[in-house]
Amino acid sequence: MRLAIGCDHAAYDVKNEVIAYLKAKGHELIDVSEADGTRVDYPDIAGAAAAKVLSKEVDFGILFCGTGIGISIAANKVPGIRAALCHDAYTASMARAHNDAQIVCAGARVTGAEVIKQIVEVFLTTSFEGGRHGCRVDKIMALEAPKQ
Repeated sequence: MRLAIGCDHAAYDVKNEVIAYLKAKGHELIDVSEADGTRVDYPDIAGAAAAKVLSKEVDFGILFCGTGIGISIAANKVPGIRAALCHDAYTASMARAHNDAQIVCAGARVTGAEVIKQIVEVFLTTSFEGGRHGCRVDKIMALEAPKQ
């Protein structure tokens, strides 16, 4: 699977652990972060990853910041993106199964690296269920449409 991954400076070490984990599983990664962990604003990273997801250059995006909150908010400001802040395997599973999220987010300062790896693994291996959830995703996306 081809994935975009990115973080701000607060999550640099965790991101590198996740990259090693995913590469060992055979995934191809495009890192949209600063190469050396330099201080960076997370909206810039979120926008870069979201663009790769929307263009279909990658299958999914994976984003980290200190809490995961800021980077998920930023990613969700990009029209067409559904980014989910996940805290455990269950929220990762539901993000994919019920919300068809394309980007998973986590907080490096609030969630341990091993749990984050589990979140990413579950997110990448869970399929969207469609059905009644498809109608709800359509309604979510309609919220972006300009009002007449």
